[in-house]
Amino acid sequence: MKKNICFAMCLILLASCATVPITGRRQVRMLPEGMLGNMASANYQSYMAANTVVPSSDPRAQMVQRTGERISDAVVEYLKNTGQSRRVQDFNWEFSLVDSDAVNAWAMPGGKIAIYTGILDLTQDEEGLAVVMSHEIAHVVAQHGNERMSQQLLLTMGAVSLDVALREQPQQTRDIFMLAYGVGGTLGSLAYSRQHEYEADALGMTFMAMAGYDPEHTITFWERMLAYSGGAQVPAFLSTHPTNEDRINAAREYLPEAMNYYKP
Repeated sequence: MKKNICFAMCLILLASCATVPITGRRQVRMLPEGMLGNMASANYQSYMAANTVVPSSDPRAQMVQRTGERISDAVVEYLKNTGQSRRVQDFNWEFSLVDSDAVNAWAMPGGKIAIYTGILDLTQDEEGLAVVMSHEIAHVVAQHGNERMSQQLLLTMGAVSLDVALREQPQQTRDIFMLAYGVGGTLGSLAYSRQHEYEADALGMTFMAMAGYDPEHTITFWERMLAYSGGAQVPAFLSTHPTNEDRINAAREYLPEAMNYYKP
């Protein structure tokens, strides 16, 4: 019996393998993006209704919208030109600025992006905002949340489909969903692994370069983040996130590759 279960899980894992654009990393995504997109849309709207959203008449909200559209348009065009448009074909991009002192930003499937006003002091300008925005867009395009949620569902519920999980344990499944996308936490929540964060940093640098933003601003943003934290770092081995210093070093190393996509 156990052998049959293991064999079935292996088949599921093999059938659900995919490749992340640009990095080429193989990943396991067991969940249908369409269903996740529907969940995301409902949860996104509920979250925005329960929190204060900066109105579109505010120049800060306009900057968030402009930056999000500029980067997402560039990414969609790239995926179209490289035969990977299916990855974002059902996306309905939304970019919201949430009025909160939290230094935070997060993204959900289908292109649902939230930026908090508390992070704008660190982004400082549109180039700095592009660093955060492109990072969140990278999480969505790479479908890190699907990957993370698939892992969590396997650990907690076994090899069940998402609709079965929603039907039999709806609250637990919703909690896993919110955890997988880092909703409500601070920047540096435990939603993604270090691997996902490094990948989103690299993809984000590439995506902002495609949109005409200088990817070198990634380094200056994380330097400001390091100064903001006072140099106090959670030890890397105690956190799923890289330290600010490690991210700065990784960004410097990846910068020449990102610059290949830079079109000022």
